[in-house]
Amino acid sequence: MAYESPLLRRPGAVAPPEDHPEAGVPWHWGDPFAEQRTASRGAAVVDRSHREIITVAGEERLSWLHLVISQHVTGLPEGEGTEALVLDSHGRIDAHLVLAHVGDTVYCDTDRGATATSALPRGADKQSLLEYFEAMKFWSKVDIREATDDWALLSLLGPEVPALLTRLGIELGQGPYAAGHFSGVIARRMPWPGPASVDLLVPRTELAEWWTRITDAGARPAGSWTYDALRVESLRPRLGVDTDERAIPHEVNWIGSAAHVAKGCYRGQETVAKVHNVGKPPRSMVLLHLDGSQEIYPETGDPVLLGERTVGRVGSVAQHHELGPIALALVKRSTAPDADLVAGTDDGAVQAAIDPDSLPREHIALGREAAQRLRG
Repeated sequence: MAYESPLLRRPGAVAPPEDHPEAGVPWHWGDPFAEQRTASRGAAVVDRSHREIITVAGEERLSWLHLVISQHVTGLPEGEGTEALVLDSHGRIDAHLVLAHVGDTVYCDTDRGATATSALPRGADKQSLLEYFEAMKFWSKVDIREATDDWALLSLLGPEVPALLTRLGIELGQGPYAAGHFSGVIARRMPWPGPASVDLLVPRTELAEWWTRITDAGARPAGSWTYDALRVESLRPRLGVDTDERAIPHEVNWIGSAAHVAKGCYRGQETVAKVHNVGKPPRSMVLLHLDGSQEIYPETGDPVLLGERTVGRVGSVAQHHELGPIALALVKRSTAPDADLVAGTDDGAVQAAIDPDSLPREHIALGREAAQRLRG
């Protein structure tokens, strides 16, 4: 049964279009551009209660997680968090998680319905992320639980969030993923989609009460439209929208933030290390500025064209309160930054230009450099 947030029944809440990636939570509350401005200049709250929550407890929680995810977490202190991926054996992205290590538990939130390539020897079938974790448990002293029925995620956005936290009685550390337990909720700082963003895991049975408490403290209700527009501006991908079945972490800015290049012993590590040290990813994620003069927009999965040649794939498409229509796209590395591109097909095709500030920095692959020196 599809999820539907109780907040969708509140006056002013507008549901997203059918089959939207953020289905189940409010898309906006009547004025999406004003909501974005508040999220950029004040304080706003977004219902993201459609996220799936998995908890990992037990004395070996960190050492076990270290073996099944792409991030280095053996020394993750209590009161800290991070991002991580689950990869298949070829280094392609299966799932993206955000972690918070609070008390004796690691709270992992991910996309609802997240899956991973099966750990079973019969083939590459997909299984739920929880099933994958359970299959990888073996004799480790960990307690893995599906906690989506227990916790719901709300995101606070905007430069006035610190003052809002004070009014809510929450005092977080200053690190980018600092986390803690306050008045029955789990709070975690996030470095995106804005420098002052904070995620709150609230008891799901108290979702409506916490929403009221947060809005009464001064936060404006905002929808997933706002969150996505600021996420796109921040060059942060959403799995399954900005990635396809071939995507690897290097292509979508998840090296470092979600995938560690120096640690070994996790599925897909060979690809991560090889591309980082001796190769280059075949594609790069960039920000496209779209021609919005005719109010026509491409859709996720549409091609990015250079002349008649396909050079990329459209991901998230958003209407931004300042930048206008924008999109994330995976394009071939050989695509010139000033190329005259077209995004979309048929009636949805529009002119597109790469934002030069979104181009990834050229990575110096030390292994490739050393090999070139040996060849003279």
